[in-house]
Amino acid sequence: MDKKATVIGAGNVGATAAMRLAEKELADVVLVDVLEGVPAGKALDLTEAAPIEAHDSRIVGSTNDYAPARDSDVVIITAGIPRKPGMSRDDLLSTNMGIMETVTREVAQVAPQAVLIIVSNPLDAMCHVAHTASGFPKNRVLGMAGVLDSARFRAFIAMELNVSVENTHAFVLGGHGDTMVPLPRYSTVAGIPITELISPERIEALVDRTRNGGAEIVGLLKTGSAYYAPASAAVEMAEAVLKDKKKILPCAALLKGEYGIEDLFIGVPVKLGKEGVEEIIEIELQAAEKEALNRSADAVRTLVADMKRLG
Repeated sequence: MDKKATVIGAGNVGATAAMRLAEKELADVVLVDVLEGVPAGKALDLTEAAPIEAHDSRIVGSTNDYAPARDSDVVIITAGIPRKPGMSRDDLLSTNMGIMETVTREVAQVAPQAVLIIVSNPLDAMCHVAHTASGFPKNRVLGMAGVLDSARFRAFIAMELNVSVENTHAFVLGGHGDTMVPLPRYSTVAGIPITELISPERIEALVDRTRNGGAEIVGLLKTGSAYYAPASAAVEMAEAVLKDKKKILPCAALLKGEYGIEDLFIGVPVKLGKEGVEEIIEIELQAAEKEALNRSADAVRTLVADMKRLG
């Protein structure tokens, strides 16, 4: 491959992202984790699947050594810990801040031209940490949230109408959490707005299910969280960068006045290409939608303020 993608964190999301990057032959893949043997073992397992899956991507695993990631074009960061029993929100935020700072500084040393795709939670806040720690320009730091949330919305629309998911398009803006802002007016089936196909009551039910999509899966799994769809979302973003597709996707990007929001990472539609965020697309929002986006921005601001207090 003439491209290289590194995935930091060899857990469920990271390993699945590595698998999809390789199987799509988007790049050679480096998998990095702190657990001795785990990234190498998963990389070897994926390599042994290559003859069956018919791809020639090279996959290597590394424990705490970032040298194999040198000159990566894209780095997907999934490293972090989930909240554990007895752990406060501040504890989680502080721990993941420290992990993100360490990881991003290491990446910046070996892959100074990479585009960073942040998956670790709390996502929008972690984008701020990665941006500061890396010193990268704002176009090369972005967060995976809107692609995942929009995919969930699309899946629920397809289920509701019994149509192909390929016919569905949806936009979800705002922070990654229960303040996200699904936009039914901009969500379509074969170009037809869903507001013409689904009753307002059912649309509201789908919007609510989208907002709670991650929690629904956690409730079913009991001991884990979603990873197939988050990995797919991160890889779709990576593909847009690696192939310079100029694809319009909803991603967490650093706003500098767009949508009336200043110095905040939040989900908006962007054009993704080899330089990362090549354009932020400003769409016309109705008053209620704008108010909802501002509420979501306020929630992210609170997290950022908490990080400054803890930092």
